[in-house]
Amino acid sequence: MIVRNLEDARKGERLVKTRGWDSTRLLLAGDKMGFSFHITRIFADSVNTFEYKHHFESVYCISGEGTIEDHTTGEIHEIRPGVMYALDKHDRHTLRTKPGQEMVMACCFNPPVTGNEVHREDGSYAPMPETV
Repeated sequence: MIVRNLEDARKGERLVKTRGWDSTRLLLAGDKMGFSFHITRIFADSVNTFEYKHHFESVYCISGEGTIEDHTTGEIHEIRPGVMYALDKHDRHTLRTKPGQEMVMACCFNPPVTGNEVHREDGSYAPMPETV
């Protein structure tokens, strides 16, 4: 059994912080669960473009509001507490917070991340062989 406390994890190496967001990685590849699980904060007034070419991601909004734009279709969806989205086609997307609001998201990645990843210039994480 694995038991971790979010606040404790935020005080150590499990917190990855960059411009626009931070992510506390509660489960990683080394935990051998087949996926990773993160609590990610999207900072207020930020615009973030991502494209996980080597990972699938599902995201559940815990708090805050914003939008997600699908770059393939141009569709824009409202994100608010209780809304989930899944990037089942490695979708390039842009997350925007509503003015003055931080969004807190619960995220799962498959394959799992190792814990050291940061977004590359194209908005993706490196594939597993490059990050292990």
